[in-house]
Amino acid sequence: MLKLSVVVPFYNVQTYAPDALRSLRLNARDDFEFLLVDDCSTDGTPDLLERAARELPGVVHLRHGRNGGLATARNTGLDAARGEYLAFLDGDDWLAPGHLARVLAAIEALNCDFVRTDHVRCAGRTRSVERVPYGPQAVVGDPRGAILPVDRASAVDYPYAWAGMYHRRLLDSGVLRFTDGLRTAEDRPWIWRLHREARSFAAVAMPGIFYRRGISTSLTQIGDERQLDFIRAFDQVLADTAADPESDRLLPKAVRTYCAIIAHHFGSIERYEPAVARKLRSMSADALRRMPQDVLDGALDAMDPERATLLRRVRRRGSGRRVLSGAGA
Repeated sequence: MLKLSVVVPFYNVQTYAPDALRSLRLNARDDFEFLLVDDCSTDGTPDLLERAARELPGVVHLRHGRNGGLATARNTGLDAARGEYLAFLDGDDWLAPGHLARVLAAIEALNCDFVRTDHVRCAGRTRSVERVPYGPQAVVGDPRGAILPVDRASAVDYPYAWAGMYHRRLLDSGVLRFTDGLRTAEDRPWIWRLHREARSFAAVAMPGIFYRRGISTSLTQIGDERQLDFIRAFDQVLADTAADPESDRLLPKAVRTYCAIIAHHFGSIERYEPAVARKLRSMSADALRRMPQDVLDGALDAMDPERATLLRRVRRRGSGRRVLSGAGA
């Protein structure tokens, strides 16, 4: 068995893919494989991946016949992975030289199900280190316990799949798979399931992944209907959490996070296409009414007044009616 499989989806990132591929070369080992998944790109990305398949050690080149989104592309890579450990990288990001070997040494030494790593956020020429919101470093802990507290950032608020490494037993048990078809917020149901069902994890201060922000082709910068997949993603988080034996303890965190994400989208509603903005209002109102209302009331009471007022207005309005607020709705 290979030691490590790295799943790397690509979709129309010809400008940035060379950086990702170069960084993989600087991380290559004889017992590593790189699963490059072309999600039906329509620019020059396929040519870059075909060349990498010829020149880069350990490459497995996989192609989609039609675009399925990031979650589906990651699953394609997972289905083909042969490694004892798994890791992820996105096609527009890159790794520091030797980063994968360092994280692999850490997870093997700690002997836990998964580790989470810090990362470097790159916005233009600005660099900043983003930390895993979990206090103990290089200490094996309980993933379920790291879901809380409710009122502060916790491990499930750091959903980036590429910020870590995972033992194959999580793949074999189905924990590592993503919800097919999700184009945004695909990491959210995934990170919650990971922390509910894995048995052990650790945070390690190894910020060797460079996460590129502000890219015009990124879905975080596009205001079309794909952005609304966050509602389907968080509906799944709520449903899965409600079925958990500790739902009374965990649901307040899930509801509060869902509310914060809805408020975030309303705060930047001006970037949405008009029809999508109307659908955001309608779907958000429906989502708030689907939540356990006593838990929702508690979450709103604990939020800052501006967001709480916005969300109460959204909840009161009927589907499809315009919501007005100082947050840009």
